[in-house]
Amino acid sequence: MNEPPAYFDAASAAPLHPVARQAMLAALEDGWADPGKLYTQARRAHQLLDAARAATAEVLRVRPDELSFTPGGTAAAHAAVLGGLVGRRRVGGTLVHSAIEHSAVLHAAERHVAGGGSATSVPVARSGRLDLDAWSTAVAAPGVALAALITASHEVGTVQPVAEAAEACATAGVPLYVDAAQSVGRIPVPAGWAVLSASAHKWGGPPGVGLLVVRKGTRWESPYPADEREAGRTPGVPNLPAIVAAAAALRMADAEATAEAGRLSPLVDRIRATVSATVPDVEVVGDPVDRLPHLVTFSCLYVDGEALLHALDRRGFAVSSGSSCTSSTLRPSHVLEAMGVLSHGNVRISLHRGSTAAEVDRFLGELPEIVADLRAEAGVVGL
Repeated sequence: MNEPPAYFDAASAAPLHPVARQAMLAALEDGWADPGKLYTQARRAHQLLDAARAATAEVLRVRPDELSFTPGGTAAAHAAVLGGLVGRRRVGGTLVHSAIEHSAVLHAAERHVAGGGSATSVPVARSGRLDLDAWSTAVAAPGVALAALITASHEVGTVQPVAEAAEACATAGVPLYVDAAQSVGRIPVPAGWAVLSASAHKWGGPPGVGLLVVRKGTRWESPYPADEREAGRTPGVPNLPAIVAAAAALRMADAEATAEAGRLSPLVDRIRATVSATVPDVEVVGDPVDRLPHLVTFSCLYVDGEALLHALDRRGFAVSSGSSCTSSTLRPSHVLEAMGVLSHGNVRISLHRGSTAAEVDRFLGELPEIVADLRAEAGVVGL
């Protein structure tokens, strides 16, 4: 009998949490009106929006009026970067960011540079960890308006030294924006940041809901035309049923985070150790200790990434291959390139609350044969 497919791409989109489904269905019945209006149905919708905002803010340990909902994590990242730069344009026009930021942040940086600004990329070590000395030097330079640091690598799982980076920013008087998409709902985000973004479908909420948090006292201006909704930070009518579902899923993810980390981290350790022992010419990348509990990446020499993805999919394993930001093109990962590690035949495994030890064992049992077959097809033998 064929085994059910194993979904190993939660870092891209985690399966919808059951409580999110229930909350969304309820909100579709009770929260369909425009919360910005004054009639009865609208007031009820506004109550639901306020409750979702308060619940989300409580998990993030921020004020509700510091939190806005956006149409997704990418929109939140773009607004965080561009709004932070606009708000500090009198100080200067330089953005400092790590070399391994998500593509959404890098694309915002490109837009800023095209408009006459500048950007400084800070390198990382082979483990994927930020070079703190280089970071401290970069943020202390004249004219730096904003610094951007991902809280944990979306591709290799390395947790970044956010607290130390924030301290360097505070010394230089530069606000820090953190992309917390992979952290929220899984591990705590250290204090010291001024702007934060996150994405609901990473923690089991529905797609199309992002979080933008701007702490009080932070100079930030919306890069969009004026809109009275969401404190003027993001335009358009909020998708209330999805927001309610996202808030419900986040509360559950936060409550389950410690237990899930304790369950998934040993499975990731098993993948790291077994892949290294059973697949020749493979490199498991990312910090083995200071890492996200659910994510592991490895690269196989002499294997085409697209072919490996399809071969695994045919065996019932949904994984990310190539760059997680550009999987439609399977261009080499800018994160792996910045780390200076092998990028051929790259596989990212990211587990979720439904992942099982049996699925992991089946994957580990089949992977060596799959890689060997692909190498044989390419004429690579005798490894």
